[in-house]
Amino acid sequence: MQKRVVITGASSGIGAATAEAFAAGGARLVLAARNGEALDEVAARCRALGGDVLTMPTDVTVAASVAALATRAREWLGEVDLWFSNVGVGAVGKFQDVPIASHRQVIETNLIGHLNDAYAVLPIFLEQRRGTFVNMISIGGFLAAPWAVAYSASKFGLRGMSEALRGEVSTYPHIHICDVYPTFVDTPAIAHAGNHAGGRTSVPPGVLDPRTVAKAVVRLADHPRNTTAVGAPASLMKLTQFLTPNLSAVMMNGFMGSYFARAEPAPATEGNLFAPPADDGTVDGGFRRPTQRRAVAVGAAGVALATAGAIFLARRSSANRDGNQKRG
Repeated sequence: MQKRVVITGASSGIGAATAEAFAAGGARLVLAARNGEALDEVAARCRALGGDVLTMPTDVTVAASVAALATRAREWLGEVDLWFSNVGVGAVGKFQDVPIASHRQVIETNLIGHLNDAYAVLPIFLEQRRGTFVNMISIGGFLAAPWAVAYSASKFGLRGMSEALRGEVSTYPHIHICDVYPTFVDTPAIAHAGNHAGGRTSVPPGVLDPRTVAKAVVRLADHPRNTTAVGAPASLMKLTQFLTPNLSAVMMNGFMGSYFARAEPAPATEGNLFAPPADDGTVDGGFRRPTQRRAVAVGAAGVALATAGAIFLARRSSANRDGNQKRG
């Protein structure tokens, strides 16, 4: 069956990769983002792959813009099978060094923008009595990210949004709210982020190919599930967040401080927070190395080891407290 799909944040990275993956399967696509020219580039590649595509420049922070997108998508597609809420931005830097307007824009885009998406498409799903809403979150929905406080707030908020929406549509067995939690992904978003850290941003070893995440999203169209983790098991993310949230945040803060102290100096920039970048339209960020496959395995093992270590420390700390209380 030909899929009818809407993708916001479709002008680059995971959104563009997902559009191409759906197009290769002959889907009909409505692609949305702020940059109309970049959307046209992505649409041309999708049409070459066999997809039928409509582009619609949209700012997800404006509810009326997203409502117009949903109306036009419904008119053109007839029905909406899957809506991929994918827009995401970030601002890196110590909390007090990032302008409050930048923090606010991250929340407006990453959280309010996704709420606007859901608010626009949910009435369509309820009328159809079917449909899949895919919420792109990230590992940041489980593990706090010092030096990206507003990003963390938005991603934790998205997880709560999905859980609440899932409860509200629980009486509709064919309406699905699906979350996707990738680890670091090689997209242009990393270089496009607002930067007030004083150094050039980069990514850790084991960064994912955006197409790997795209495949996971495409699978949800036929096999919806509440939680899909890409790059590390969701159970490890949840355990780390539940058992040692403060420890993981402290460790991450130390890592970020050490990294930016050695990083190549970079001027402060708002990146793509308030306007789309000039080099939009691409899938890859250019961070992956030839040893990518091995690095992914090492990265996944590192997450597992770090989580196991955190659990061990939490248990030992609890045992020590119990022993001290008994001796007292």
